[in-house]
Amino acid sequence: MEVRGDVLLAIVGASLVTLLPRVVPLMLLSRLSLPQWLTRWLHYVPVSVMAALVGQALFFPEGEAVGLSGNLALYTAVPSFLVAIKTRSILATVSTGIVVLMLLRLLFPGT
Repeated sequence: MEVRGDVLLAIVGASLVTLLPRVVPLMLLSRLSLPQWLTRWLHYVPVSVMAALVGQALFFPEGEAVGLSGNLALYTAVPSFLVAIKTRSILATVSTGIVVLMLLRLLFPGT
Protein backbone atom coordinates (compact mmCIF):
# COMPACT_ATOMS: atom_id res chain seq x y z
CA MET A 1 0.00 0.00 0.00
CA GLU A 2 1.32 3.37 -0.96
CA VAL A 3 0.95 6.46 1.21
CA ARG A 4 0.56 9.68 -0.74
CA GLY A 5 2.38 12.72 0.55
CA ASP A 6 -0.68 14.96 0.69
CA VAL A 7 -2.64 12.37 2.69
CA LEU A 8 0.26 11.96 5.14
CA LEU A 9 0.53 15.74 5.48
CA ALA A 10 -3.22 15.99 6.18
CA ILE A 11 -2.99 13.30 8.87
CA VAL A 12 0.01 14.94 10.55
CA GLY A 13 -1.63 18.37 10.34
CA ALA A 14 -4.89 17.10 11.82
CA SER A 15 -2.95 15.41 14.60
CA LEU A 16 -1.13 18.62 15.47
CA VAL A 17 -4.30 20.70 15.39
CA THR A 18 -5.92 18.21 17.77
CA LEU A 19 -2.92 17.73 20.04
CA LEU A 20 -1.57 21.26 20.48
CA PRO A 21 -4.67 22.89 22.05
CA ARG A 22 -4.72 20.08 24.60
CA VAL A 23 -1.04 19.77 25.43
CA VAL A 24 0.09 23.42 25.49
CA PRO A 25 -2.38 24.58 28.19
CA LEU A 26 -1.62 21.47 30.23
CA MET A 27 2.11 22.17 30.06
CA LEU A 28 1.67 25.84 30.94
CA LEU A 29 -0.86 25.37 33.73
CA SER A 30 1.03 22.49 35.36
CA ARG A 31 3.75 24.93 36.44
CA LEU A 32 1.35 27.52 37.84
CA SER A 33 -0.51 27.55 41.11
CA LEU A 34 -4.08 28.54 40.36
CA PRO A 35 -6.10 30.53 42.87
CA GLN A 36 -8.67 28.53 44.81
CA TRP A 37 -11.64 30.44 43.35
CA LEU A 38 -10.46 29.61 39.82
CA THR A 39 -9.99 25.95 40.68
CA ARG A 40 -13.53 25.82 42.11
CA TRP A 41 -14.89 27.58 39.02
CA LEU A 42 -13.05 25.21 36.63
CA HIS A 43 -14.48 22.26 38.55
CA TYR A 44 -17.96 23.10 37.19
CA VAL A 45 -16.96 23.58 33.54
CA PRO A 46 -17.41 19.92 32.44
CA VAL A 47 -20.85 19.71 34.07
CA SER A 48 -21.92 22.99 32.47
CA VAL A 49 -20.75 21.92 29.03
CA MET A 50 -22.52 18.57 29.33
CA ALA A 51 -25.73 20.26 30.49
CA ALA A 52 -25.62 22.63 27.53
CA LEU A 53 -25.09 19.79 25.06
CA VAL A 54 -27.79 17.60 26.54
CA GLY A 55 -30.24 20.51 26.86
CA GLN A 56 -29.73 21.49 23.24
CA ALA A 57 -30.17 17.89 22.09
CA LEU A 58 -33.38 17.50 24.14
CA PHE A 59 -35.13 20.77 23.37
CA PHE A 60 -33.72 21.64 19.92
CA PRO A 61 -32.90 18.30 18.22
CA GLU A 62 -33.26 19.55 14.64
CA GLY A 63 -32.20 23.12 15.38
CA GLU A 64 -35.79 24.11 16.14
CA ALA A 65 -37.78 23.86 19.34
CA VAL A 66 -39.73 20.62 19.68
CA GLY A 67 -43.05 20.41 21.50
CA LEU A 68 -43.50 18.21 24.55
CA SER A 69 -46.04 15.90 22.93
CA GLY A 70 -43.68 14.23 20.47
CA ASN A 71 -40.40 14.60 22.32
CA LEU A 72 -39.53 11.03 23.30
CA ALA A 73 -35.96 12.05 24.13
CA LEU A 74 -37.22 14.40 26.83
CA TYR A 75 -39.47 11.70 28.30
CA THR A 76 -36.47 9.38 28.29
CA ALA A 77 -34.21 11.93 29.96
CA VAL A 78 -36.39 12.33 33.06
CA PRO A 79 -36.13 8.74 34.39
CA SER A 80 -32.51 8.57 33.26
CA PHE A 81 -31.75 11.72 35.24
CA LEU A 82 -33.46 10.33 38.32
CA VAL A 83 -31.49 7.08 38.05
CA ALA A 84 -28.27 9.08 37.61
CA ILE A 85 -28.96 11.06 40.78
CA LYS A 86 -29.92 7.98 42.77
CA THR A 87 -27.20 5.54 41.65
CA ARG A 88 -24.35 7.77 40.35
CA SER A 89 -23.75 4.94 37.87
CA ILE A 90 -23.15 5.61 34.19
CA LEU A 91 -24.07 2.02 33.32
CA ALA A 92 -27.39 2.22 35.17
CA THR A 93 -28.17 5.63 33.67
CA VAL A 94 -27.42 4.61 30.10
CA SER A 95 -29.24 1.30 30.51
CA THR A 96 -32.29 3.10 31.87
CA GLY A 97 -32.26 5.53 28.95
CA ILE A 98 -32.00 2.74 26.40
CA VAL A 99 -34.79 0.66 27.95
CA VAL A 100 -37.14 3.64 28.41
CA LEU A 101 -36.56 4.87 24.86
CA MET A 102 -37.14 1.37 23.48
CA LEU A 103 -40.42 1.10 25.40
CA LEU A 104 -41.57 4.56 24.31
CA ARG A 105 -40.80 3.80 20.66
CA LEU A 106 -42.68 0.51 21.01
CA LEU A 107 -45.70 2.23 22.55
CA PHE A 108 -45.63 5.30 20.27
CA PRO A 109 -44.32 4.22 16.84
CA GLY A 110 -43.65 6.94 14.31
CA THR A 111 -43.07 9.63 16.92
